[in-house]
Amino acid sequence: MLLHDYFRSSAGYRVRIALNLKGLAYERRQVMLLENQQRAPEHLALNPQGLVPALEVEGKVLTQSLAIIDWLDARYPEPRLIPADPDTRAAALAQAMVVGADIHPLNNLRVMRRLKAMGIDDAARDEWTRHWISEGFTALETMAGDGPFLGGAAPNIADVFLVPQMFNARRFAMPLDAFPKLVSADAAAQALEPFAAAHPDRVAPK
Repeated sequence: MLLHDYFRSSAGYRVRIALNLKGLAYERRQVMLLENQQRAPEHLALNPQGLVPALEVEGKVLTQSLAIIDWLDARYPEPRLIPADPDTRAAALAQAMVVGADIHPLNNLRVMRRLKAMGIDDAARDEWTRHWISEGFTALETMAGDGPFLGGAAPNIADVFLVPQMFNARRFAMPLDAFPKLVSADAAAQALEPFAAAHPDRVAPK
């Protein structure tokens, strides 16, 4: 397996966590987003969107973090990250999509670059980022159960999406006092080596 990602990419971070949780060996190829390597012809041949991650596996290329994790669940079922029970599955995917559909797309690099091109200064862009994180986290805090993980007794897809977003929240100096359940779930997950080993500080270019 060859994972094309960027150490601070939330979507790449999710896939690293999933691969680690399943105990799968993989190589990484760093795609330096700030240098626009994602727009190079060789990367566009892998992912026409010009995004990361892309996972080369079994003679094919998989893109989009949720699609990759769903494929991994089907191909390597243990531990299962997207629950099989319909009710639990719906709840876990709803939590994950608060991050994956409603927070992250508004705050990724291409949006930040577009805002800059529109004349929005750094301080205003940082406030934009914190606003959308706060709105999503407010809902997610209410959706959280009794823990210790966001997914319940064991980490699941909700935690795989939460942990990278918590990293981003801290990067942008987002106050987290209003989200004690999320802070606790994040800490419980990061205490596990598969999560810790995927942290951007552990995989950053040397």
